[in-house]
Amino acid sequence: QVQLVESGGGLVQAGGSLRLSCAASGRTFSSGAMGWFRQAPGKDREFVAGISPSGRSTDYANSVKGRFTISRDNAKNTVYLQMNSLKPEDTAVYYCAARPVRSASVKSTDYQHWGQGTQVTVSS
Repeated sequence: QVQLVESGGGLVQAGGSLRLSCAASGRTFSSGAMGWFRQAPGKDREFVAGISPSGRSTDYANSVKGRFTISRDNAKNTVYLQMNSLKPEDTAVYYCAARPVRSASVKSTDYQHWGQGTQVTVSS
């Protein structure tokens, strides 16, 4: 069983930066892909970024490419999302997710474990 706890959300002005962290429990963390998703009010949950178990392979939604960076530290059982040049449209609850296979996925239904989410609010 994998438990995920996100942190690092908050209120930031447009153009600012935040770094989200997702701490995982469970010995299978380093063998599975991880993903970040977000959900704004009234909208569906959407893929933001994904990373392979080794960290060598990453994937991003077009809307965040060049601004967000996903990374992981398997020694600390933690995955990160560095968010730069934030925009008001990035406002959402951000969730990390885990799946026990080597490839990340853009589909939320492919992930078996989810954190509780952390709110990110970007003011204009």
